[in-house]
Amino acid sequence: MKDQELFEMELKENGLKITRARTAILEILKGSCHPLAAEEIFLNLKSETLKMNLSTVYRTLETLEEAGLITKLGLVEDKKLYEYNGMGHRHYLVCLGCKRIITIEHCPLHEYEKQLEKDTEFAITGHKLYLYGYCKECARTMN
Repeated sequence: MKDQELFEMELKENGLKITRARTAILEILKGSCHPLAAEEIFLNLKSETLKMNLSTVYRTLETLEEAGLITKLGLVEDKKLYEYNGMGHRHYLVCLGCKRIITIEHCPLHEYEKQLEKDTEFAITGHKLYLYGYCKECARTMN
């Protein structure tokens, strides 16, 4: 299934109208290897010649988040970032110096999650993992 068809199906299933803005934002988020700020999404839309103002981007992001199609993350102080939910969960390293976000490619928690479910009889439905610290470049400048 093509991305466009997938986005249209997800929007319909969540009772949302299919609009160019919604599908374009979903496409940008799906294509990104890390979460994006609204301003970054806005700039991507401008480069695709889709005319939309920043307030429309924020409203669209809010609608998509309420529908459960995207997640708003507070990884970096005073900056909200967004990611597409259709790709499973991701984990991140967040640099406290330069604010760079690095995606962890594999999930280190699957076995631990299974053990927790067994030990606590708690039905775990998901998780997020953010590790904060300093990237190599920032750590070097601190010494």
